[in-house]
Amino acid sequence: MDFTLTLQSSAKTTEKVTEQNTAIRYASGTAPVYATPALVGLMEHAAVLAGDSQLPEGYSTVGISMNVKHLSATPIGLTVHAKAVLTEQDRRKLTFTIRTRWGSRSRTVHHRIGTVCRQGGKQTEKITS
Repeated sequence: MDFTLTLQSSAKTTEKVTEQNTAIRYASGTAPVYATPALVGLMEHAAVLAGDSQLPEGYSTVGISMNVKHLSATPIGLTVHAKAVLTEQDRRKLTFTIRTRWGSRSRTVHHRIGTVCRQGGKQTEKITS
């Protein structure tokens, strides 16, 4: 099935850093700071919010690639913001530019996701990057 999403569609989401989303809780480190897996999840969620509502019935998205450099620690108490913008569509592959910020720091990453047709809750198509 062919479909076109609106380029420059965007969505924002935020998450406050708490003990529940630290590197310690995710077992991804030993410091009480925002976990990289939590950051990736926040960015994924922003991309889903920006694109999934435009997909045809029965379709959803799955991540294909993301190159993240989480170079500064975000302590408990700060709020992390993510804004995803749909910048490209190549048939069933969507590319988002996602900007994250916390305090006075910010980063931009590019995230590619694929669309898949679900049937009975199962993925029915293969995506190649």
